[in-house]
Amino acid sequence: MADELELLRRADPVPGNDPRFGEGPLGHEAEKRLNHLMAGMDEVGERRPGRTRTRLVWALAAGVAVALTVAALLVADPGTAPAVAAPRPLVVRADSTPVPLDALVERAERDAAGGSAGLRKGTHVQSWSVGMSEDEPPITLPVERVVRWNADDSHMELVVATDPRHPGRRVLSDADDGPRLVDDGHVISERTFPPSWSDAPPQSPPPHDATRLRAYLREAQHLDGPPGTRELLDATAVLLDTWTLGARENAALARLLADAKGLRPVGQVTDRLGRLGQAYVYAGAGYRRMLIMDPATGAVLGLEDTAAVDEPEYGVEAGDVMDYSAWIR
Repeated sequence: MADELELLRRADPVPGNDPRFGEGPLGHEAEKRLNHLMAGMDEVGERRPGRTRTRLVWALAAGVAVALTVAALLVADPGTAPAVAAPRPLVVRADSTPVPLDALVERAERDAAGGSAGLRKGTHVQSWSVGMSEDEPPITLPVERVVRWNADDSHMELVVATDPRHPGRRVLSDADDGPRLVDDGHVISERTFPPSWSDAPPQSPPPHDATRLRAYLREAQHLDGPPGTRELLDATAVLLDTWTLGARENAALARLLADAKGLRPVGQVTDRLGRLGQAYVYAGAGYRRMLIMDPATGAVLGLEDTAAVDEPEYGVEAGDVMDYSAWIR
């Protein structure tokens, strides 16, 4: 055993007393990175409105760049560089007519009155977000995720990497016998969680009237006041990452979105899963969010964030997609 330990010591390129293991002031490069991570936070550590969300996404994503590189290699062809799946922004059809959100609310309410789809805990979503770093090229990884809950409040989560060369292609089928692969995809994680006894939003069932749903989303996001449009869109993503809404909940959410300020109807788009939807755009400080809704039922199909200004230090140009989610029923 002593011989093996000595071989390991010789193989270790950094001795245990190396100054890099000691505590001390940050170097220039480390301090610069820390400042970037802290961008968007105020003096008491609270998030500032506006560009904070996009900045935070970049900072967090930069910290997992190595993990994403490994995952990207797993879904790329052997011997090739990791594929970069930076999608183009969704394009509104020039010949389409914008539909006011109030019209979609009416359709959602008719759908709810018909007694169609019911509420189900769990989600099926395809999502993507860009990871940025000052000294590395953008590393991106589209994933598809299915979460299914059991009668005892335990649940399972399956996350699969979609092929970066074909962003938007479905690779999971959420069939009655459980989620399964329907196309090539590398399983990133498959986990089972014990029963959860939380009854706080978003774990508790969402209400199906607009007034109570607004309060529910406020609590789910831990907001001090009623959610504004930016907070409402964030809360919508949290809600749909937890629940597959029924027709009545769709109608309540559509009413909240119709009452929000700044959501502008722009026309029809084909989303990343090939579905036709009506698009509504909200312009924030430094970013633009596109909400895509089912024109027949008023259900939310997806959200897309794009940069509204250039960020040369990250290689980001106005119009670049920063992240998107496409929820699958």
